[in-house]
Amino acid sequence: MLTPRDALTAAFAAAAREGFLLRGQRRSAGDDVPLPIGGGVTNSQPSTVWAMLELLDVRPGDRVLDVGAGSGWTTALLAHLVGPTGRVLGLEILPDIAAWGAENVAANGVPWARLEAADPASLGRPAEGPYDRILVSAMARAVPDQLLAQLTGDGVLVAPVAGRMAVVRARGEDPPDVRFEGYYRFVPLIEP
Repeated sequence: MLTPRDALTAAFAAAAREGFLLRGQRRSAGDDVPLPIGGGVTNSQPSTVWAMLELLDVRPGDRVLDVGAGSGWTTALLAHLVGPTGRVLGLEILPDIAAWGAENVAANGVPWARLEAADPASLGRPAEGPYDRILVSAMARAVPDQLLAQLTGDGVLVAPVAGRMAVVRARGEDPPDVRFEGYYRFVPLIEP
């Protein structure tokens, strides 16, 4: 069995960033910077994505929700981490970016993952939950209660919140455990 670090390394190799960037940006895929993908959104810098996935602690077979999926890179990375026994749903609020992201995910050959346009009236996709893991790639003002309600009783949510990275662990009926890691900048989360 792969260590978590080895699993991340394999996922980054299987879902190379180049395939999730605009043609003119691909030569910069190896740069550790966010790159614009249109609509005022970016493909996050690789070190940030790595850190978020490490904090999320995805396991084979997990059901994962990817909010703010953009070009589909994180959706594909998550798909490689959960493997064919898991499921990944990527959601993107901008329809044109969502359509392009869906094509990118499909081209990566992970049929247990899909990317769709988000419903602007709902944060996440409650009807398909609960999820073992939720990744959010847009800055929230506070930990989104709507997403916490979609976690399993022992699920984990990782999201940038008010400039810090929140790691939220559900604890059944008890209040979740929330800790903050590092300082980050993201585009704002569009909440209903």
